Amino acid sequence: MPSEYAHHFGINNIPYGIASSSKHPPSVVTRLQDSVLFLDPLARTGLLSGHFGGEVLETFGKPTLNSLATLPKDDLKVLRSALQGILKNLEKLQGCVEPIENVRMHLPVEVGDFTDFSCSADHMLNAGESVTGLRNLPPSFRYLPVGYISRASGVKVSGTPFHRPWGQYRKDGSVVWAPTEQLDYELEMACIIGKPSKFGTRVKVEDTAEHIFGIVILNDWSARDIQSLEMPPLGPMNSKSFCTSVSPWVINPEALAPFRSTGNVPAREEPPNGVMTHFSGPGREGYSVDLTASVVSPKDKDSKTILCRSNLSTMYWTFEDLIAHQTCNGAFLRTGDILATGTVTGKEKKTSHGCLLELTAGGKQSYGLNNGETRTYLEDGDSVILDGISGEGVGFGDCTGTVLPAQKD
Repeated sequence: MPSEYAHHFGINNIPYGIASSSKHPPSVVTRLQDSVLFLDPLARTGLLSGHFGGEVLETFGKPTLNSLATLPKDDLKVLRSALQGILKNLEKLQGCVEPIENVRMHLPVEVGDFTDFSCSADHMLNAGESVTGLRNLPPSFRYLPVGYISRASGVKVSGTPFHRPWGQYRKDGSVVWAPTEQLDYELEMACIIGKPSKFGTRVKVEDTAEHIFGIVILNDWSARDIQSLEMPPLGPMNSKSFCTSVSPWVINPEALAPFRSTGNVPAREEPPNGVMTHFSGPGREGYSVDLTASVVSPKDKDSKTILCRSNLSTMYWTFEDLIAHQTCNGAFLRTGDILATGTVTGKEKKTSHGCLLELTAGGKQSYGLNNGETRTYLEDGDSVILDGISGEGVGFGDCTGTVLPAQKD
């Protein structure tokens, strides 16, 4: 039987990841349905020798995608095309191919820096209303993509469990030190930087595509009670840094090109007295990716409750805008940098809320699971599954994580 996400990885996809097995150390792989192709032993067969020199083939044996990500776009296009041809004859690739159930996926890149933006107007409106009762966008939202610098060391590959974090928060009129009682997920996507930029030189929006290696799903786990206390005036820290999950398969922009158009971005409102010269203009394009967020209770691991259906096309700011803004002051990009969208929320009430803060109106309302249980925030043992697909065999698979009980103080 095909796995649940086999249809995400057709011949039009050709994602990249880092995998290992009993036969292969961690190294570069791609995937076709449920077959994982290790590129390092493939290179030793000579099937790729006519396409590249040694400097390209050497990247396949590395334990991260960083070296591969820095290759020129032309080389990556040739590699994608060559792999599409080779994968049509899987039966001839014995020794290079493993079934997906026999491999272990690893963090795809050594993360340079991690910036988390907030690109969804709907999320900002819903979250603001949940916290303050006022449905207003931050004053800066129409001028620039709001973001903060997060902790790269907290980024973990999908499937990595984590302990409920401790922190300080307000409870019953006092500030307490205790495990969070308001653990949340955030349904996000992110671009991974391949080509670095130069210190002191901004990347123009029309040049940003040269720096994007690929796209992943990201879960920015959040402790809302801790966040509430620490947010003013400098923004989140311990409420976010304990864990961030990313999907193991990096999807190439070439695979997503058929799902990119000007219709996949909301109309942009020109802010009053605003200057927006370094952002994308009227012809800007975005990707269509259907996303879902689900919760699985430890009491019924066979029952998955879908809490959110959304689409990346709802984002007010694009990946190109994020890169242009990140570098507009001369800050530079490094290979492996992650730039995330923030919560991907749609306009449909309840069914497209990308986090529990929105779904529960800040913990004031509960939601039900398929097995009859109710929740406000996540409980110990809960697993969250994020997944996304654009169509025609081009998907991202899933990004999962499980909440372990808090460690003893």
